[in-house]
Amino acid sequence: MAYWQWGNPQAAHVVLCVHGLTRQGRDFDTLAQALCEKGGERIRVVCPDVVGRGQSDWLKDPATYQIPSYAMDMLALLAQLAPSTLDWVGTSMGGLIGMAVAGQPEMPAFAQVRRLVLNDVGPTIEAKALQRIGQYLGKTGAFESEQQAADALWAIASSFGPHTPAQWLALTRPQLKPLADGSGRFTLHYDPALALPFLAVTPELAAQGEALLWQAYDQIKAQTLLVRGAESDLLSRTTALAMTQRGPHAQLIEFAGVGHAPTFVAAEQVQVLAHFLLD
Repeated sequence: MAYWQWGNPQAAHVVLCVHGLTRQGRDFDTLAQALCEKGGERIRVVCPDVVGRGQSDWLKDPATYQIPSYAMDMLALLAQLAPSTLDWVGTSMGGLIGMAVAGQPEMPAFAQVRRLVLNDVGPTIEAKALQRIGQYLGKTGAFESEQQAADALWAIASSFGPHTPAQWLALTRPQLKPLADGSGRFTLHYDPALALPFLAVTPELAAQGEALLWQAYDQIKAQTLLVRGAESDLLSRTTALAMTQRGPHAQLIEFAGVGHAPTFVAAEQVQVLAHFLLD
């Protein structure tokens, strides 16, 4: 599993930033730089590429592309990083992994989360969002240029909220890799087999998973910030409000004009996280 590291590599305060389903660690470039500017030598920001994405290896068995497997990978990474202070920023899938880790009552010191940011995700995920994601998941495509890829990604990810063309292209480039056919074209940098376990989820399995996530959420001791895109189709306001009333009693903040999910590129979003994590 590859990861990107920012700031002082010797710092004992680690901010671990974990991305969404088809994304990769470079999504957090803007946030990581801002946190390091604010935190100085006292922090390092670590942004892994979850297996099957970006620079990390693909798994031989697609059935293991699951939250429990990802959580074990993160524990192995944290054992190597050995932070004395751990904060977690998790976008969508990365938030689910964060709940799985932070919601375990018995964890070694290096894996005890102090502050947890859940970015537009909770234990209950709306069915319409899952249907939307299922329409594009695994279709990695072939693009003639980075700009064509950026345009195609924007068509399915405009809910991320307003971005300048330059910002969106910067978010797109790490998502791409050259096709192996030597044509000079690009494809998306994740394993198409990620779709297999996603599409295999039955309503019964989904209900079991939701119950386990609520159980984990209710056991979280970390100070928790819940970030929601005000127009999100994945995290309902009902679920978000419930998360403020149980478990860690998350602090809720919503960003107008954004759906699923805020990217922490906009200055307002970065400022909120910097304040929560470092002040």
